[in-house]
Amino acid sequence: MECISVFDMLKIGIGPSSSHTLGPWRAAERWLGELKEEGTFNELVSLKVHVYGSLSLTGKGHATDLAILLGLSGCDPEYFPVEDINTLIEQIKTTKELRLNNEIILPFCHKDDIIFHRDFLPFHANGIRFEGFLRNGTSTTETYYSIGGGFVVKEEREHAKENLQIFKTFPHPIQNGNELLACCKETGLNISDVVLTNERSLRTDEEIDKEINRIWNTMLESMYTGCHTQGVLPGGLNVRRRAFEMHQRLKGEVIYSNPHDWIAAIRKTEVKFRQILKWVSCFALSVNEVNASLGRVVTAPTNGSAGVIPAVLMYYLVIENHEAGFEEIKKFLLVASEIGSIFKKGATISAAMGGCQAEIGVSSAMAAGALTELLGGTPEQVLMASEIAMEHHLGLTCDPIGGLVQIPCIERNSMGAIKAINAAELAMESDPLDAKVPLDKVVNTMWETAKDMNSKYKETSEGGLAVGVYLSDC
Repeated sequence: MECISVFDMLKIGIGPSSSHTLGPWRAAERWLGELKEEGTFNELVSLKVHVYGSLSLTGKGHATDLAILLGLSGCDPEYFPVEDINTLIEQIKTTKELRLNNEIILPFCHKDDIIFHRDFLPFHANGIRFEGFLRNGTSTTETYYSIGGGFVVKEEREHAKENLQIFKTFPHPIQNGNELLACCKETGLNISDVVLTNERSLRTDEEIDKEINRIWNTMLESMYTGCHTQGVLPGGLNVRRRAFEMHQRLKGEVIYSNPHDWIAAIRKTEVKFRQILKWVSCFALSVNEVNASLGRVVTAPTNGSAGVIPAVLMYYLVIENHEAGFEEIKKFLLVASEIGSIFKKGATISAAMGGCQAEIGVSSAMAAGALTELLGGTPEQVLMASEIAMEHHLGLTCDPIGGLVQIPCIERNSMGAIKAINAAELAMESDPLDAKVPLDKVVNTMWETAKDMNSKYKETSEGGLAVGVYLSDC
């Protein structure tokens, strides 16, 4: 039984992509660690990195090459200052030297030593191979696959699932929606309590609360930063940031000085239906504008879909329940992570394997289910909301223009957030006994749809909007 922690599904990292940026970054870190374990790290005299498939086709637009450099340099994506990224990258390019793991200096030419291959490796569309050359004239190679959400494996099993560490300490191992409902019925617990019980087998309550708080603060900070930053996104499409101006119009004359005061200030603004739609869209756009500019966000479950869950949670805090605080935030994130893990176990969260239904669709399902529990829904209604949200994302393609996580990705987060809220409300007004499509059926359908989808619609920028809209049009 695969036991996926909350903190596996919700990771802190740097944008713009969990599979194309955070994954390669973590793969580089992992390779360095393995070299140290086998005693060959200090024997390296040079290295090359080979990037394959979807990772190659959209890699430059997703900053894959920059992520590799940062990972090889020993930088931590959770803590490395984002404002220092350009300085470090320019230093490597100018000196043609790489300070490997910030320990040894090797010659390295950014243009020649990171090689993008259009062909695909087995097991997954996102392949990356590290090749190290040693003092004795021999070489060492290792291949990894970035399978979505920042997860990295060496070799995958069927159904785009990874060889995660097996935790036999989970008191409630869950593989699918039916098992989750059975556990809730047997124990009398709601979904968030089931997930919390499992997490307690890995960490103390203090550790859990600390990490959940850190995740929420990162989400809040990304929304705050996005709403207070104007200009044009990097990458060459000249996409203008919209969250700033939208936020200026929505907030009016309210006064605040930090992200937490900001929440209280927003609660004082007008909350007619149109304003609510705009606020939710603003929150989602803000996160993904930060993500698109190599900012720090939370993969939820991916970077490309990082705006949906913060936007829906913020909606609950500033619109639905002004008394809500950390306990509600905690429950929301616990439920969201469990829904995400069910999709990961039964299908995929990789756009390179399943299209955007695997990113925005899953994030919308996660948010819908989490919101439903906070609104007082039963476990059955939680899963019903998740099913409704995914049902209306089935077949969604991944076709980023220019290989950038900007068009149509940023807007899709706002649409996913709105659909999540709508799905939660539909579930709250429904009897799950009348539901015709259970969550497990839609998970399976999503995976079958992914397998049938033409590869050009799976994060290759070779189909859809990516070829229907020319860069000159932008």
